[in-house]
Amino acid sequence: MTTKRRYIALIRKNLGDRLNIREGVAPNELYLSLRRESLGTLPETCSLLTRSFRANFTTLVANDERSLNGTFVLSYVFSVPTDDLFLILQVPVEPRHMEVPSVSHVLESANWFEREVKDWFGIVAFPNIYRLASHPDWPEDVHPMLKDFDPQTSVPRVRGSFDFKHVEGEGVFEIPVGPVHAGIIEPGHFRFSVAGEPIINLEIQLFYAHKGTEKIAEGMSPQRVVFLAERISGDSSFGHAVAFCHCMERLSRCEVPRRAAVIRTMLLELERLYNHTGDIGGILLDVGFAAGAAVALELKERLLQLNELLTGSRLLRGVAAIGGVRRDPEDTPLKRQALADMLVRGRQAFEDLVSLVMSSSSVLDRLETTGILSHTDAYRLGITGIAGRASGMNRDFRRDHPHCAYGPLTFRVHTSGEGDVLARMRVRIDEVRESFSIIEQLQLQDPGEPARTGVVTVPPLQQALGYVEGWRGEIVHWAMTDAEGNIFRWKITDPSFHNWRAITVAVRNNIIPDFPVINKSFNLSYSGNDR
Repeated sequence: MTTKRRYIALIRKNLGDRLNIREGVAPNELYLSLRRESLGTLPETCSLLTRSFRANFTTLVANDERSLNGTFVLSYVFSVPTDDLFLILQVPVEPRHMEVPSVSHVLESANWFEREVKDWFGIVAFPNIYRLASHPDWPEDVHPMLKDFDPQTSVPRVRGSFDFKHVEGEGVFEIPVGPVHAGIIEPGHFRFSVAGEPIINLEIQLFYAHKGTEKIAEGMSPQRVVFLAERISGDSSFGHAVAFCHCMERLSRCEVPRRAAVIRTMLLELERLYNHTGDIGGILLDVGFAAGAAVALELKERLLQLNELLTGSRLLRGVAAIGGVRRDPEDTPLKRQALADMLVRGRQAFEDLVSLVMSSSSVLDRLETTGILSHTDAYRLGITGIAGRASGMNRDFRRDHPHCAYGPLTFRVHTSGEGDVLARMRVRIDEVRESFSIIEQLQLQDPGEPARTGVVTVPPLQQALGYVEGWRGEIVHWAMTDAEGNIFRWKITDPSFHNWRAITVAVRNNIIPDFPVINKSFNLSYSGNDR
């Protein structure tokens, strides 16, 4: 019995009275439709899927399908890492009764997703009624992701104020920071409640960088949306572009040439390399270790220059395409030699940097036990990527849901149990070493083969997931096409959307001067979160 058939049999046996089951277009997707009369069992069903199948909540997709079947649909996506399977629980929502039971009391990682659905679609996961994405001056009854909302509309503003949790007590006061910050930092508002220097509570307001990306894509051809995907988050340009292409390829049942898969994997690792190296430099800069920061940032610059030489773009833009890649980064002897040189010299420079950092007792003292995120909190909040792995979450899509050319490669998923800033830096260090090894394994694999398949015809009225393990964590896209094969609905989930709440936990009982380095150790994307 195949894996999918085995899961179908188990689900029918345990939940068959409340669900309809169908297979998705993509081979590792299973769609479970909750019957209308079973809506009240939604929290229990989600809890059973996570506990019985050890599934991880991945994303929540809301879709306005009134023009197709008269309803809205909520899709709760779960990853089953042990069997490379995605369970997608779909819940119909009647337009006359825009309410479903909240699942966040049994699945706290869904909390922000439910609140965003309320803001964008007006569907309330009761009793989770708090705003997230729409700011206080945005009208309560205007929901911009509805199909009948005109994005050209000028929305009148209303009076409102931030609803922050107020901590009271002797000597307690608030420190507001942002949304406008010094330098080139993106906008976000942080409100600290402190007693002396220790932080008691932190509240965050984001979505100042919201661009309406998902709305803009509606009606666009998939080929055009690739360029939009590259601009979701600048430091993850290639990761998001490949995740969207992967989505369209699975939806179209398109086979990507082996050479294209190899190139994608190589460029994903180059994106991981320059970001991890830069983050290590940023952490060192925030604790005043200027010498180490200078070495790290110089190495990051060399990696960015290598990206430009190989692809024409420092941020690896303009390379991804549905069906493969637009160019081969190893198509000339000069490029091949530059890549080979970086594998030798870059690796040695990185090891010299690690030795410099680990020999500084003052740096280690500042990082150790600072900004601890426990395994319990990481699991409860559904933290992904390096932030989760540094708190003992053994979760990595490269291994759990092999994509691109990761399947046959040899690499380790590194974790740590400490959950502090030092652990997050150590995980980065280990992942940089693995990235050098992965690129070395990939170099000159399948040379001369085509890097892109022929014209890909995207079918109408189909839906599928696309994903990669980006350098921050899992990037997941879900898309549905309309009757012409253009984009009907596109849901983007950047790992930052999972992970921002981790900072509010990690900073507690730390002092205000340590907030910058704690924040940098997560280095989450405002733009990727806000979309």
